[in-house]
Amino acid sequence: MALQTLNPPLRWRPEPSFPINDRTIVDLIPRRWALPQATVAVGACASCQIATGNGGFWNPLVGSETALRKVVPKRVDLATLGNLCVDIVLGVPSLPLAPKNERRAYMERLAASPPDKKFWEAGGNCNLAIAASRLGLSCFTVGHVGDEIYGNFLLEVLEDENINFLGMSKNADRTANVADYQTLLCFVLVDPFQKHGFCSRADFSEEPAFIWMTELTDEIKMAIRQSKILFCNGYAFDEFFPDLLISALDCAISGGTSVFFDPGPRVKTLSNGTPQEQMALQQFLRQSDVLLFTSDEVETLTGIHNPIEAGKALIREGVRTKWVIIKMGAKGSILIDHSSVSCAPSFKINVVDTVGCGDSYSAAIAFGFIHGIPAINTLTLANAVGAATATGCGAGRNVAQLSRVLELLNQSILNEDDKFWNELIGGNSLNNEVLLLSKVSINGHSHGFNRIPISSVVSKLLTIFEAANERGTVSS
Repeated sequence: MALQTLNPPLRWRPEPSFPINDRTIVDLIPRRWALPQATVAVGACASCQIATGNGGFWNPLVGSETALRKVVPKRVDLATLGNLCVDIVLGVPSLPLAPKNERRAYMERLAASPPDKKFWEAGGNCNLAIAASRLGLSCFTVGHVGDEIYGNFLLEVLEDENINFLGMSKNADRTANVADYQTLLCFVLVDPFQKHGFCSRADFSEEPAFIWMTELTDEIKMAIRQSKILFCNGYAFDEFFPDLLISALDCAISGGTSVFFDPGPRVKTLSNGTPQEQMALQQFLRQSDVLLFTSDEVETLTGIHNPIEAGKALIREGVRTKWVIIKMGAKGSILIDHSSVSCAPSFKINVVDTVGCGDSYSAAIAFGFIHGIPAINTLTLANAVGAATATGCGAGRNVAQLSRVLELLNQSILNEDDKFWNELIGGNSLNNEVLLLSKVSINGHSHGFNRIPISSVVSKLLTIFEAANERGTVSS
């Protein structure tokens, strides 16, 4: 394997690295703060019965399969599926060329000299989980982490960030190549112009990285059902077979767990992938509660240039789709639901590094969805969290701190571009109410949309966090 030279000799163990006593009890680290009971509601699935205690213990094996299909108490806010890796962040004079053989040779040259630990960072879905935990959500990650120096590093980071880990080990073959069980590494290459390139061993295989994983354990099934949200992105297809991902989707739906899906850059390859990949992609697009895209990704998927029209098409085609989120980069973001379109310009900042911004943004969307926060307010918070991450360098432990998020909200300096939003909103057939976050203090209709003053939105958001702070439950 291309990255094998980076890893010292190791002894692989099939059990999850996170301690499970007798494989029946998972110890949840309590969330650092929680909203008052009266304000807790799952955004678009308020019919689910929600447990709002501060973590505690749960038994993932209680009850029969029939019982599992009933409403399951939700003791965790957010679970992520797969995409756990260690990023090796390196400055390079230029990014490698596109041909696969040249990129692989480039990566092997990097792997020949193990990087200093100062270049290591938690990556993948760890970014989202860390950002969500810092917002106050209780989180755990489901995936595979190897029993070596990189895996130990990743687990230490998760523990430090108050995030639980549940390992995937079913169908493990003790006689298999040890490299098949190593923690995934991703080289994050940054050129002098702050452009990024990514490469890992998963990029150079026709099969999933963890080909030995073919079904979910009972612990993982129950853990998914006891979460309010299951988050999955397109990179999970690099690690697991489509059938396993579909089983996780079915498990979430049967347990009343909301599903977030962000296909990311993999949307193009999945759309043109194997029949199994295409079928799994379509199931996630139709069955997920919340879909997240960049404007380029949603156009690639739908063939529709206007992101609002593309989002509306996905809403119509979805079976359970409640929100479609379109990230517009420096312009801001859009949330489309069945009755309205909400648009929020971005915050003005000095961008240092955009790695991890999308993951951080998604964590805030999950926060708003869980707590029933209005769409325009949720977008505002998400834009602030993404912007706060962009003012730092790198992702992982460098994603947005709550204090920086609140600072940006208090400043409320929007990157407004009325011409852009007028053209975007005017370029589609709208039968929905359109809301636009604005600096203006007048709340009213203008140019076909309803301007919502940011002062009122920020006031409501700050009230949520200040109320938690007054109870002394926010961790600095």
